[in-house]
Amino acid sequence: MAPAPLPLLVAAFSLLFAAATPIRDVADACSSQVQAADFEHLNSSAMHLPLHHSRGPCSPVSAPSDLPFSAVLTHDDSRIASLAARLAKAPSSSSSARPTVTVASLYRANDEVDGVAASLASVPLTPGTSYGVGNYVTRMGLGTPAKPYIMVVDTGSSLTWLQCSPCRVSCHRQSGPVFDPKTSSSYAAVSCSTPQCNDLSTATLNPAACSSSDVCIYQASYGDSSFSVGYLSKDTVSFGSNSVPNFYYGCGQDNEGLFGRSAGLMGLARNKLSLLYQLAPTLGYSFSYCLPSSSSSGYLSIGSYNPGQYSYTPMVSSTLDDSLYFIKLSGMTVAGKPLAISSSEYSSLPTIIDSGTVITRLPTTVYDALSKAVAGAMKGTKRADAYSILDTCFVGQASSLRVPAVSMAFSGGAALKLSAQNLLIDVDSSTTCLAFAPARSAAIIGNTQQQTFSVVYDVKSNRIGFAAGGCR
Repeated sequence: MAPAPLPLLVAAFSLLFAAATPIRDVADACSSQVQAADFEHLNSSAMHLPLHHSRGPCSPVSAPSDLPFSAVLTHDDSRIASLAARLAKAPSSSSSARPTVTVASLYRANDEVDGVAASLASVPLTPGTSYGVGNYVTRMGLGTPAKPYIMVVDTGSSLTWLQCSPCRVSCHRQSGPVFDPKTSSSYAAVSCSTPQCNDLSTATLNPAACSSSDVCIYQASYGDSSFSVGYLSKDTVSFGSNSVPNFYYGCGQDNEGLFGRSAGLMGLARNKLSLLYQLAPTLGYSFSYCLPSSSSSGYLSIGSYNPGQYSYTPMVSSTLDDSLYFIKLSGMTVAGKPLAISSSEYSSLPTIIDSGTVITRLPTTVYDALSKAVAGAMKGTKRADAYSILDTCFVGQASSLRVPAVSMAFSGGAALKLSAQNLLIDVDSSTTCLAFAPARSAAIIGNTQQQTFSVVYDVKSNRIGFAAGGCR
C-alpha cells in the first residue's frame, strides 16, 4: 500500500544513526537537510512536496526501530500476490483467510445513514494492493481552513482516502488528529447519482454502495486484508499555498489494517478519481518523484517538468489493468556484460513500475541469470544464508562491499545504472542481499531500484523518464 513531499523533502537518516542521536539533534539535522536540498531541477510551475521514507527518522510516521526487515518483505510479498491476482482478475491466494467486509456494519453505528441493500451486506471485497512499511509519505492539506494529514503515496492505487471522524466503526492509530468534516466549510458528501460514484468500481475494483439518504459509499480493499470503507466526499485539497476545490476522495469510517500511522492513502494511478487526474486540468497530466534512501532527501512534484534531463521509455498499453503503469524491460548487464539469456526472456511477462513495491521482481529466467552473474562478480565476498524471499545474500553491508556495475535497460533507450544501494539491500547489521526476486505473473520495478533517481510519469505523452542524481 502499496499507495510525498515536493519542493522540500525530508531526508531519512539510518535507523542506527537515529537511535544514537538526541531527538533535538535529529530534528535539527532533518530541518537542515530540507533547507539545503537542491530543487533547481524542478519546474517552478509545478506543485512540489517533500517525500519521506516511512522507515527514516525524519519521517512523521517512522516505523519502530526494532521492526525486523523480514516484516517489510512479508508485506511486500502480500502486495505482489495481490497485484498478481488483480492482473489475473481473480481472488488472491489468501482470499479465503481474508475477512469479509460487511458494508452494513458501517451503518449499524449510524442512525442517520442506514438501509444498505441486503445484497451488498456481505460481499467479499476484491483484493487490491498490500501497504506495509516500505512506503513513502507526504503531507496533504484538506478542508477549509486546511489542515495537514500524512498520506502514503502510491502509483498503484487510484482513490485517495483518509480516516474521518466520527470513525463510526473503526480507525487505526494515526499521527495527528483525524479529519473532521464538520470543521470544513467546503466539505460535501457525494450522492449516488453522480458520475464519480459510478467511477468507484474501476477506481477501487469494488462496487459502490448507496445509503438510504443517497450518500455514495466506497469500499477500498488491499491484499493483506487491510481495507477502508466510508463515504465518497468532496472538499478543497491543498499542498502548501496551492489549493484545488471539489476534490473527490474517500472519507473513511471503517479503516483497518497495515497503514502504519498515516491518515490514509494518496492514489496516483491512471484513473478518473486519482489525485493526478483530478489535478490535471490545473497542473497537467504528469508527476515526478525522487524516492529517498535512508540517507537522502526526496520529493514529489505534480505538474509540468523539465523534459530535457530525462531518458524515456514508452508506457506500454495493457488490457490486464489500464490504471497501472506498464513499461518494457529490454535488457540487463552485469560488469558491462549482457546476461546470458535470450532477449525475449525480458518480455516474457508484463512489467509494471511501482512506487509501493520494495523488491523488484523479474521473470524467473532473468532473475536466475542476474543472481548467477552478480554472485560470480562477487566471488571473493563471503556468502550468507538466504533471508526470507531473498536467496542471494552476502556477509557485510551494501555500502562496504565491492559490487559490479549493473544496468537495467528499457525500450526506447532509458536505463537505470544501479549503485550498490540500488542493487543490494541490507536486511540486518551483518547481511545484505540482492534486492531482486523471481516474479509470479508480472515483473515489477520496485522502489529500491528507483531510489535517488528522478522518475517522471508523463501520462499525456505516454512515457516514463529516468534521470540520475534526482536527490541526495
